[in-house]
Amino acid sequence: MLGPSPLMAGDELPVAEARARIHAALRPITDVQTLPLRQALGRILAADVISPIAVPAHDNSAMDGYALHGADLLADAPTALRALAGVTVFAGTPLAQPVGRGQCVRIMTGAVMPEGLDTVVPIELCQVAADAAGDVVTLKPGVLKPGENRRKRGEDLALGQPALRAGHLLRPADLGLLASLGVAELQVFRRLKVALFSTGNELRTLGQPLEEGCIYDSNRFSLMGALERLGVEVLDLGLVADDPVALNATLDQALAHADVVLTSGGVSMGDADYTRDLLAARGEVGFWKVAMRPGRPFAFGPLHAAAGRTAWLFALPGNPVAALVTFYAFAREALLVLAGATPRPLPVLKARSVAAIRKRPGRTEYQRGIVSLGDDGRWEVRLTGAQGAGILRSMTEANALVVLGHEQGAVAAGDEVAVWLFDGLV
Repeated sequence: MLGPSPLMAGDELPVAEARARIHAALRPITDVQTLPLRQALGRILAADVISPIAVPAHDNSAMDGYALHGADLLADAPTALRALAGVTVFAGTPLAQPVGRGQCVRIMTGAVMPEGLDTVVPIELCQVAADAAGDVVTLKPGVLKPGENRRKRGEDLALGQPALRAGHLLRPADLGLLASLGVAELQVFRRLKVALFSTGNELRTLGQPLEEGCIYDSNRFSLMGALERLGVEVLDLGLVADDPVALNATLDQALAHADVVLTSGGVSMGDADYTRDLLAARGEVGFWKVAMRPGRPFAFGPLHAAAGRTAWLFALPGNPVAALVTFYAFAREALLVLAGATPRPLPVLKARSVAAIRKRPGRTEYQRGIVSLGDDGRWEVRLTGAQGAGILRSMTEANALVVLGHEQGAVAAGDEVAVWLFDGLV
């Protein structure tokens, strides 16, 4: 299920192959629920939404001005048109009377185009003069083409056309689009349930005394925030000691309630890392050394739960930065896929490196950087400083990750590098 046979000791799996193995194994959830539109933000569509109407429903004016017959426009002389006396067409109030050739009518933005009219001239392009019979609207030759400033029926969305496809992660603009179609309820996938815990005898949670040699658990809070950004349901199982009995009990609880188990720590080769053996006994977990920095140890695979259920394990390294980087590199997109979303890779920005960056080919590196606009208006990036896997402060100073590819070597000052912007990611 997880691809080729396990790697030999000392081998390292390239990031691209690790991602490919993960995505080849995933099986998204299929449970569906119906929600009112106002509760659907951040949820994932389970079915296509087919437009029950055309948007816009009628040809309408794109601006305030005068509606006219495009065929009346003269190419080489001013066009003079008689405006309907005392008439203005407003949005929501269609004009009932006809507008003949050589005539025009005052119209507001969004108003239905009167029958037979196909062009709108903006007010600022008109010269309006009054005479005994009313207003005469004159416009210079060449300032307007037939058909301009008219929004056509179904221009945004045709009747029967898919408005949004299944797998779409609903954003604020999507809710507005669906409201414009009169869609009051949606079929969405239920929320993915993720059980989260940290392992390590040295860890303490907030409020506990910090004995000598111990540290406060930061990973759980960083990862909880990252999960909540994805809109999943988080089951926080707290801290678990490096003890087989405690780990087994926590896994029982996780597998009883969750679709995914996300852990940090306990996947290296340390003597106290019982997690490896326990997880291997419960499923088909692959323990990988990934050719990346930070975040070399990583484990992924299905865990067997009761009644034939499967929960997917993502076991991240224990160092704080490594845990977040491996989450973004492997777990983030995979969790969206498991939740029913159509996979979309993170957008990559190209930025000029302000300084040289040391790098050897043969591994992917994710370095913390600060992206800004240079004096020449181009994007540039500088590193935050020391890039150790335990320096979590560097993640708070950064606004991006500089992604240096597997085969890439050292970067010279001025070279372009790929970056993942934190905006929308963290």
